[in-house]
Amino acid sequence: MMIRVLVADDQELVRTGLSMILGAQTDIEVVGQAADGTEAVALARSLRPDVCLFDIRMPGLDGIEATRTLAGPGVPDPMAVVLITTFDLDEYIFAGLRAGARGFLLKDAGSELLAQAIRAAASGDALIAPNVTVRLLEAFAGSAAAAPSPPPVESLTEREEQVLAKVSAGLSNGEIARELFITLSTVKTHVASLMTKLGVRNRVEIAIWAHQTGRMSPRATGGEHRNR
Repeated sequence: MMIRVLVADDQELVRTGLSMILGAQTDIEVVGQAADGTEAVALARSLRPDVCLFDIRMPGLDGIEATRTLAGPGVPDPMAVVLITTFDLDEYIFAGLRAGARGFLLKDAGSELLAQAIRAAASGDALIAPNVTVRLLEAFAGSAAAAPSPPPVESLTEREEQVLAKVSAGLSNGEIARELFITLSTVKTHVASLMTKLGVRNRVEIAIWAHQTGRMSPRATGGEHRNR
């Protein structure tokens, strides 16, 4: 199935370039382009793309507010949003993920990582650029005193704890399946159960919860960290 994408960036050359990169993928179709956040929200609501790719800094309604409008807490049918920016600033990363984004990339990430982020968002996963992931988790952990992570609504099973550690280390579902010697469908079931028990919406928030509660895998804080 084709992944339908809406691209929003206030710079025409960047917007066109992103659309060309994504359009060159055999499984991705760019169905719309927007020059600002207000137009992006309107197009997203009318086109209902599988994934929205938003620049953070846009005139009027910026990418973070557009994300919050389409995917934030309380939105009944949240859309998948990936944020992209030139500026490697912690406050952007923090605010974007809190607004409901499923991915965060820098514009120099490259075409392969960009396509991976779109596919991950479309499948319900999340991808954060590896060079900002550790700082992202530290930023969320730094807010723990003001907004501590609540305990799970139901105790985690031993297997769920194992999957939690792998997710916090940035492993994909396929990698988790191989490392734990279980099927891909079983991994997906455990990840869905974790989201329900922890009261979170995606894999990024699972990793944040693990970090804030001291369950972060040591692999996730070292140089080998990846988040897919």
